[in-house]
Amino acid sequence: MIVSASRRTDIPAFYSKWFLNRVRRGWCLVPNPFNLNQVSRVTLSAAEVDAFVFWSRNPRPLMRYLDELDDMGCRYYFLFTLIGYPDRIDPGSPPLRQSIRTFQELSARVGPQRVIWRYDPIVLSSFCGTGFHESNFRLVAQELKGATGRCVISFVKPYRKVRARMEAGAQGSAEPVDFGSMPVRGLLSAISKAARENAMEIFSCASEQDLSAFGINPSKCIDADLISKLFAIPIRAPKDPCQRKECGCAVSRDIGMYDTCLFGCSYCYATSSLERAKANYARHDPESPSLLGGEKDQKL
Repeated sequence: MIVSASRRTDIPAFYSKWFLNRVRRGWCLVPNPFNLNQVSRVTLSAAEVDAFVFWSRNPRPLMRYLDELDDMGCRYYFLFTLIGYPDRIDPGSPPLRQSIRTFQELSARVGPQRVIWRYDPIVLSSFCGTGFHESNFRLVAQELKGATGRCVISFVKPYRKVRARMEAGAQGSAEPVDFGSMPVRGLLSAISKAARENAMEIFSCASEQDLSAFGINPSKCIDADLISKLFAIPIRAPKDPCQRKECGCAVSRDIGMYDTCLFGCSYCYATSSLERAKANYARHDPESPSLLGGEKDQKL
């Protein structure tokens, strides 16, 4: 079994103490995001989990616990989102230079093959258009050379709540991207070239478009083959039927909850309200079996 931590929130950034507590106990509780009264118990025992996949913009709070996770026999790798957007789009992430240092330190700690750079989603607007992304991607790729061998990109998906949030704040368009336009094709070529020049393979995340002409192939962000290679373990995991048809991820158990991330990104699909996320965070108990529950282990 693969544990995703998490597509729904940034557990390493905001809930690392809770995560460590739950791994120590060997399990956690996860409410169904569409029916909170339906709660599942998910094992977190290193003996039963093939690998943990961490999704994060700031894994530094979790890095202090990596020695203990290693001692418990946990296998894991990181999907590290690092872009450097203006504050009006991404107000909560650490400054770009700080994130680059964190990425480099994490890579030095666990190895570059276990830290995957996510430059996603790409938002195109009047103040961060294709020119911004060409130069910005090149800069970050140069800084991360040797710290990772893999990069994953995507373009912002025009979910209704994302479009409404971005348009209300004049933060750019969340309309479908015209992949046939010269500026977008030029951007894809520049990104692919910069990745290759800095010793990185480049992949797309759940893209409806075939980008192979640019040297960009589909990714499996939760990747059973990668886990087998990294940790020399046999693992067979089918494609996750609960994800979009374009998603190549292996099936996993996600232990996060929606409306709990505090970064406040305007394009986020997992947070419908930053105020709700702040309220949920305020009632978070790191000793609870679930991310937002008030229960204690002894009551279960």
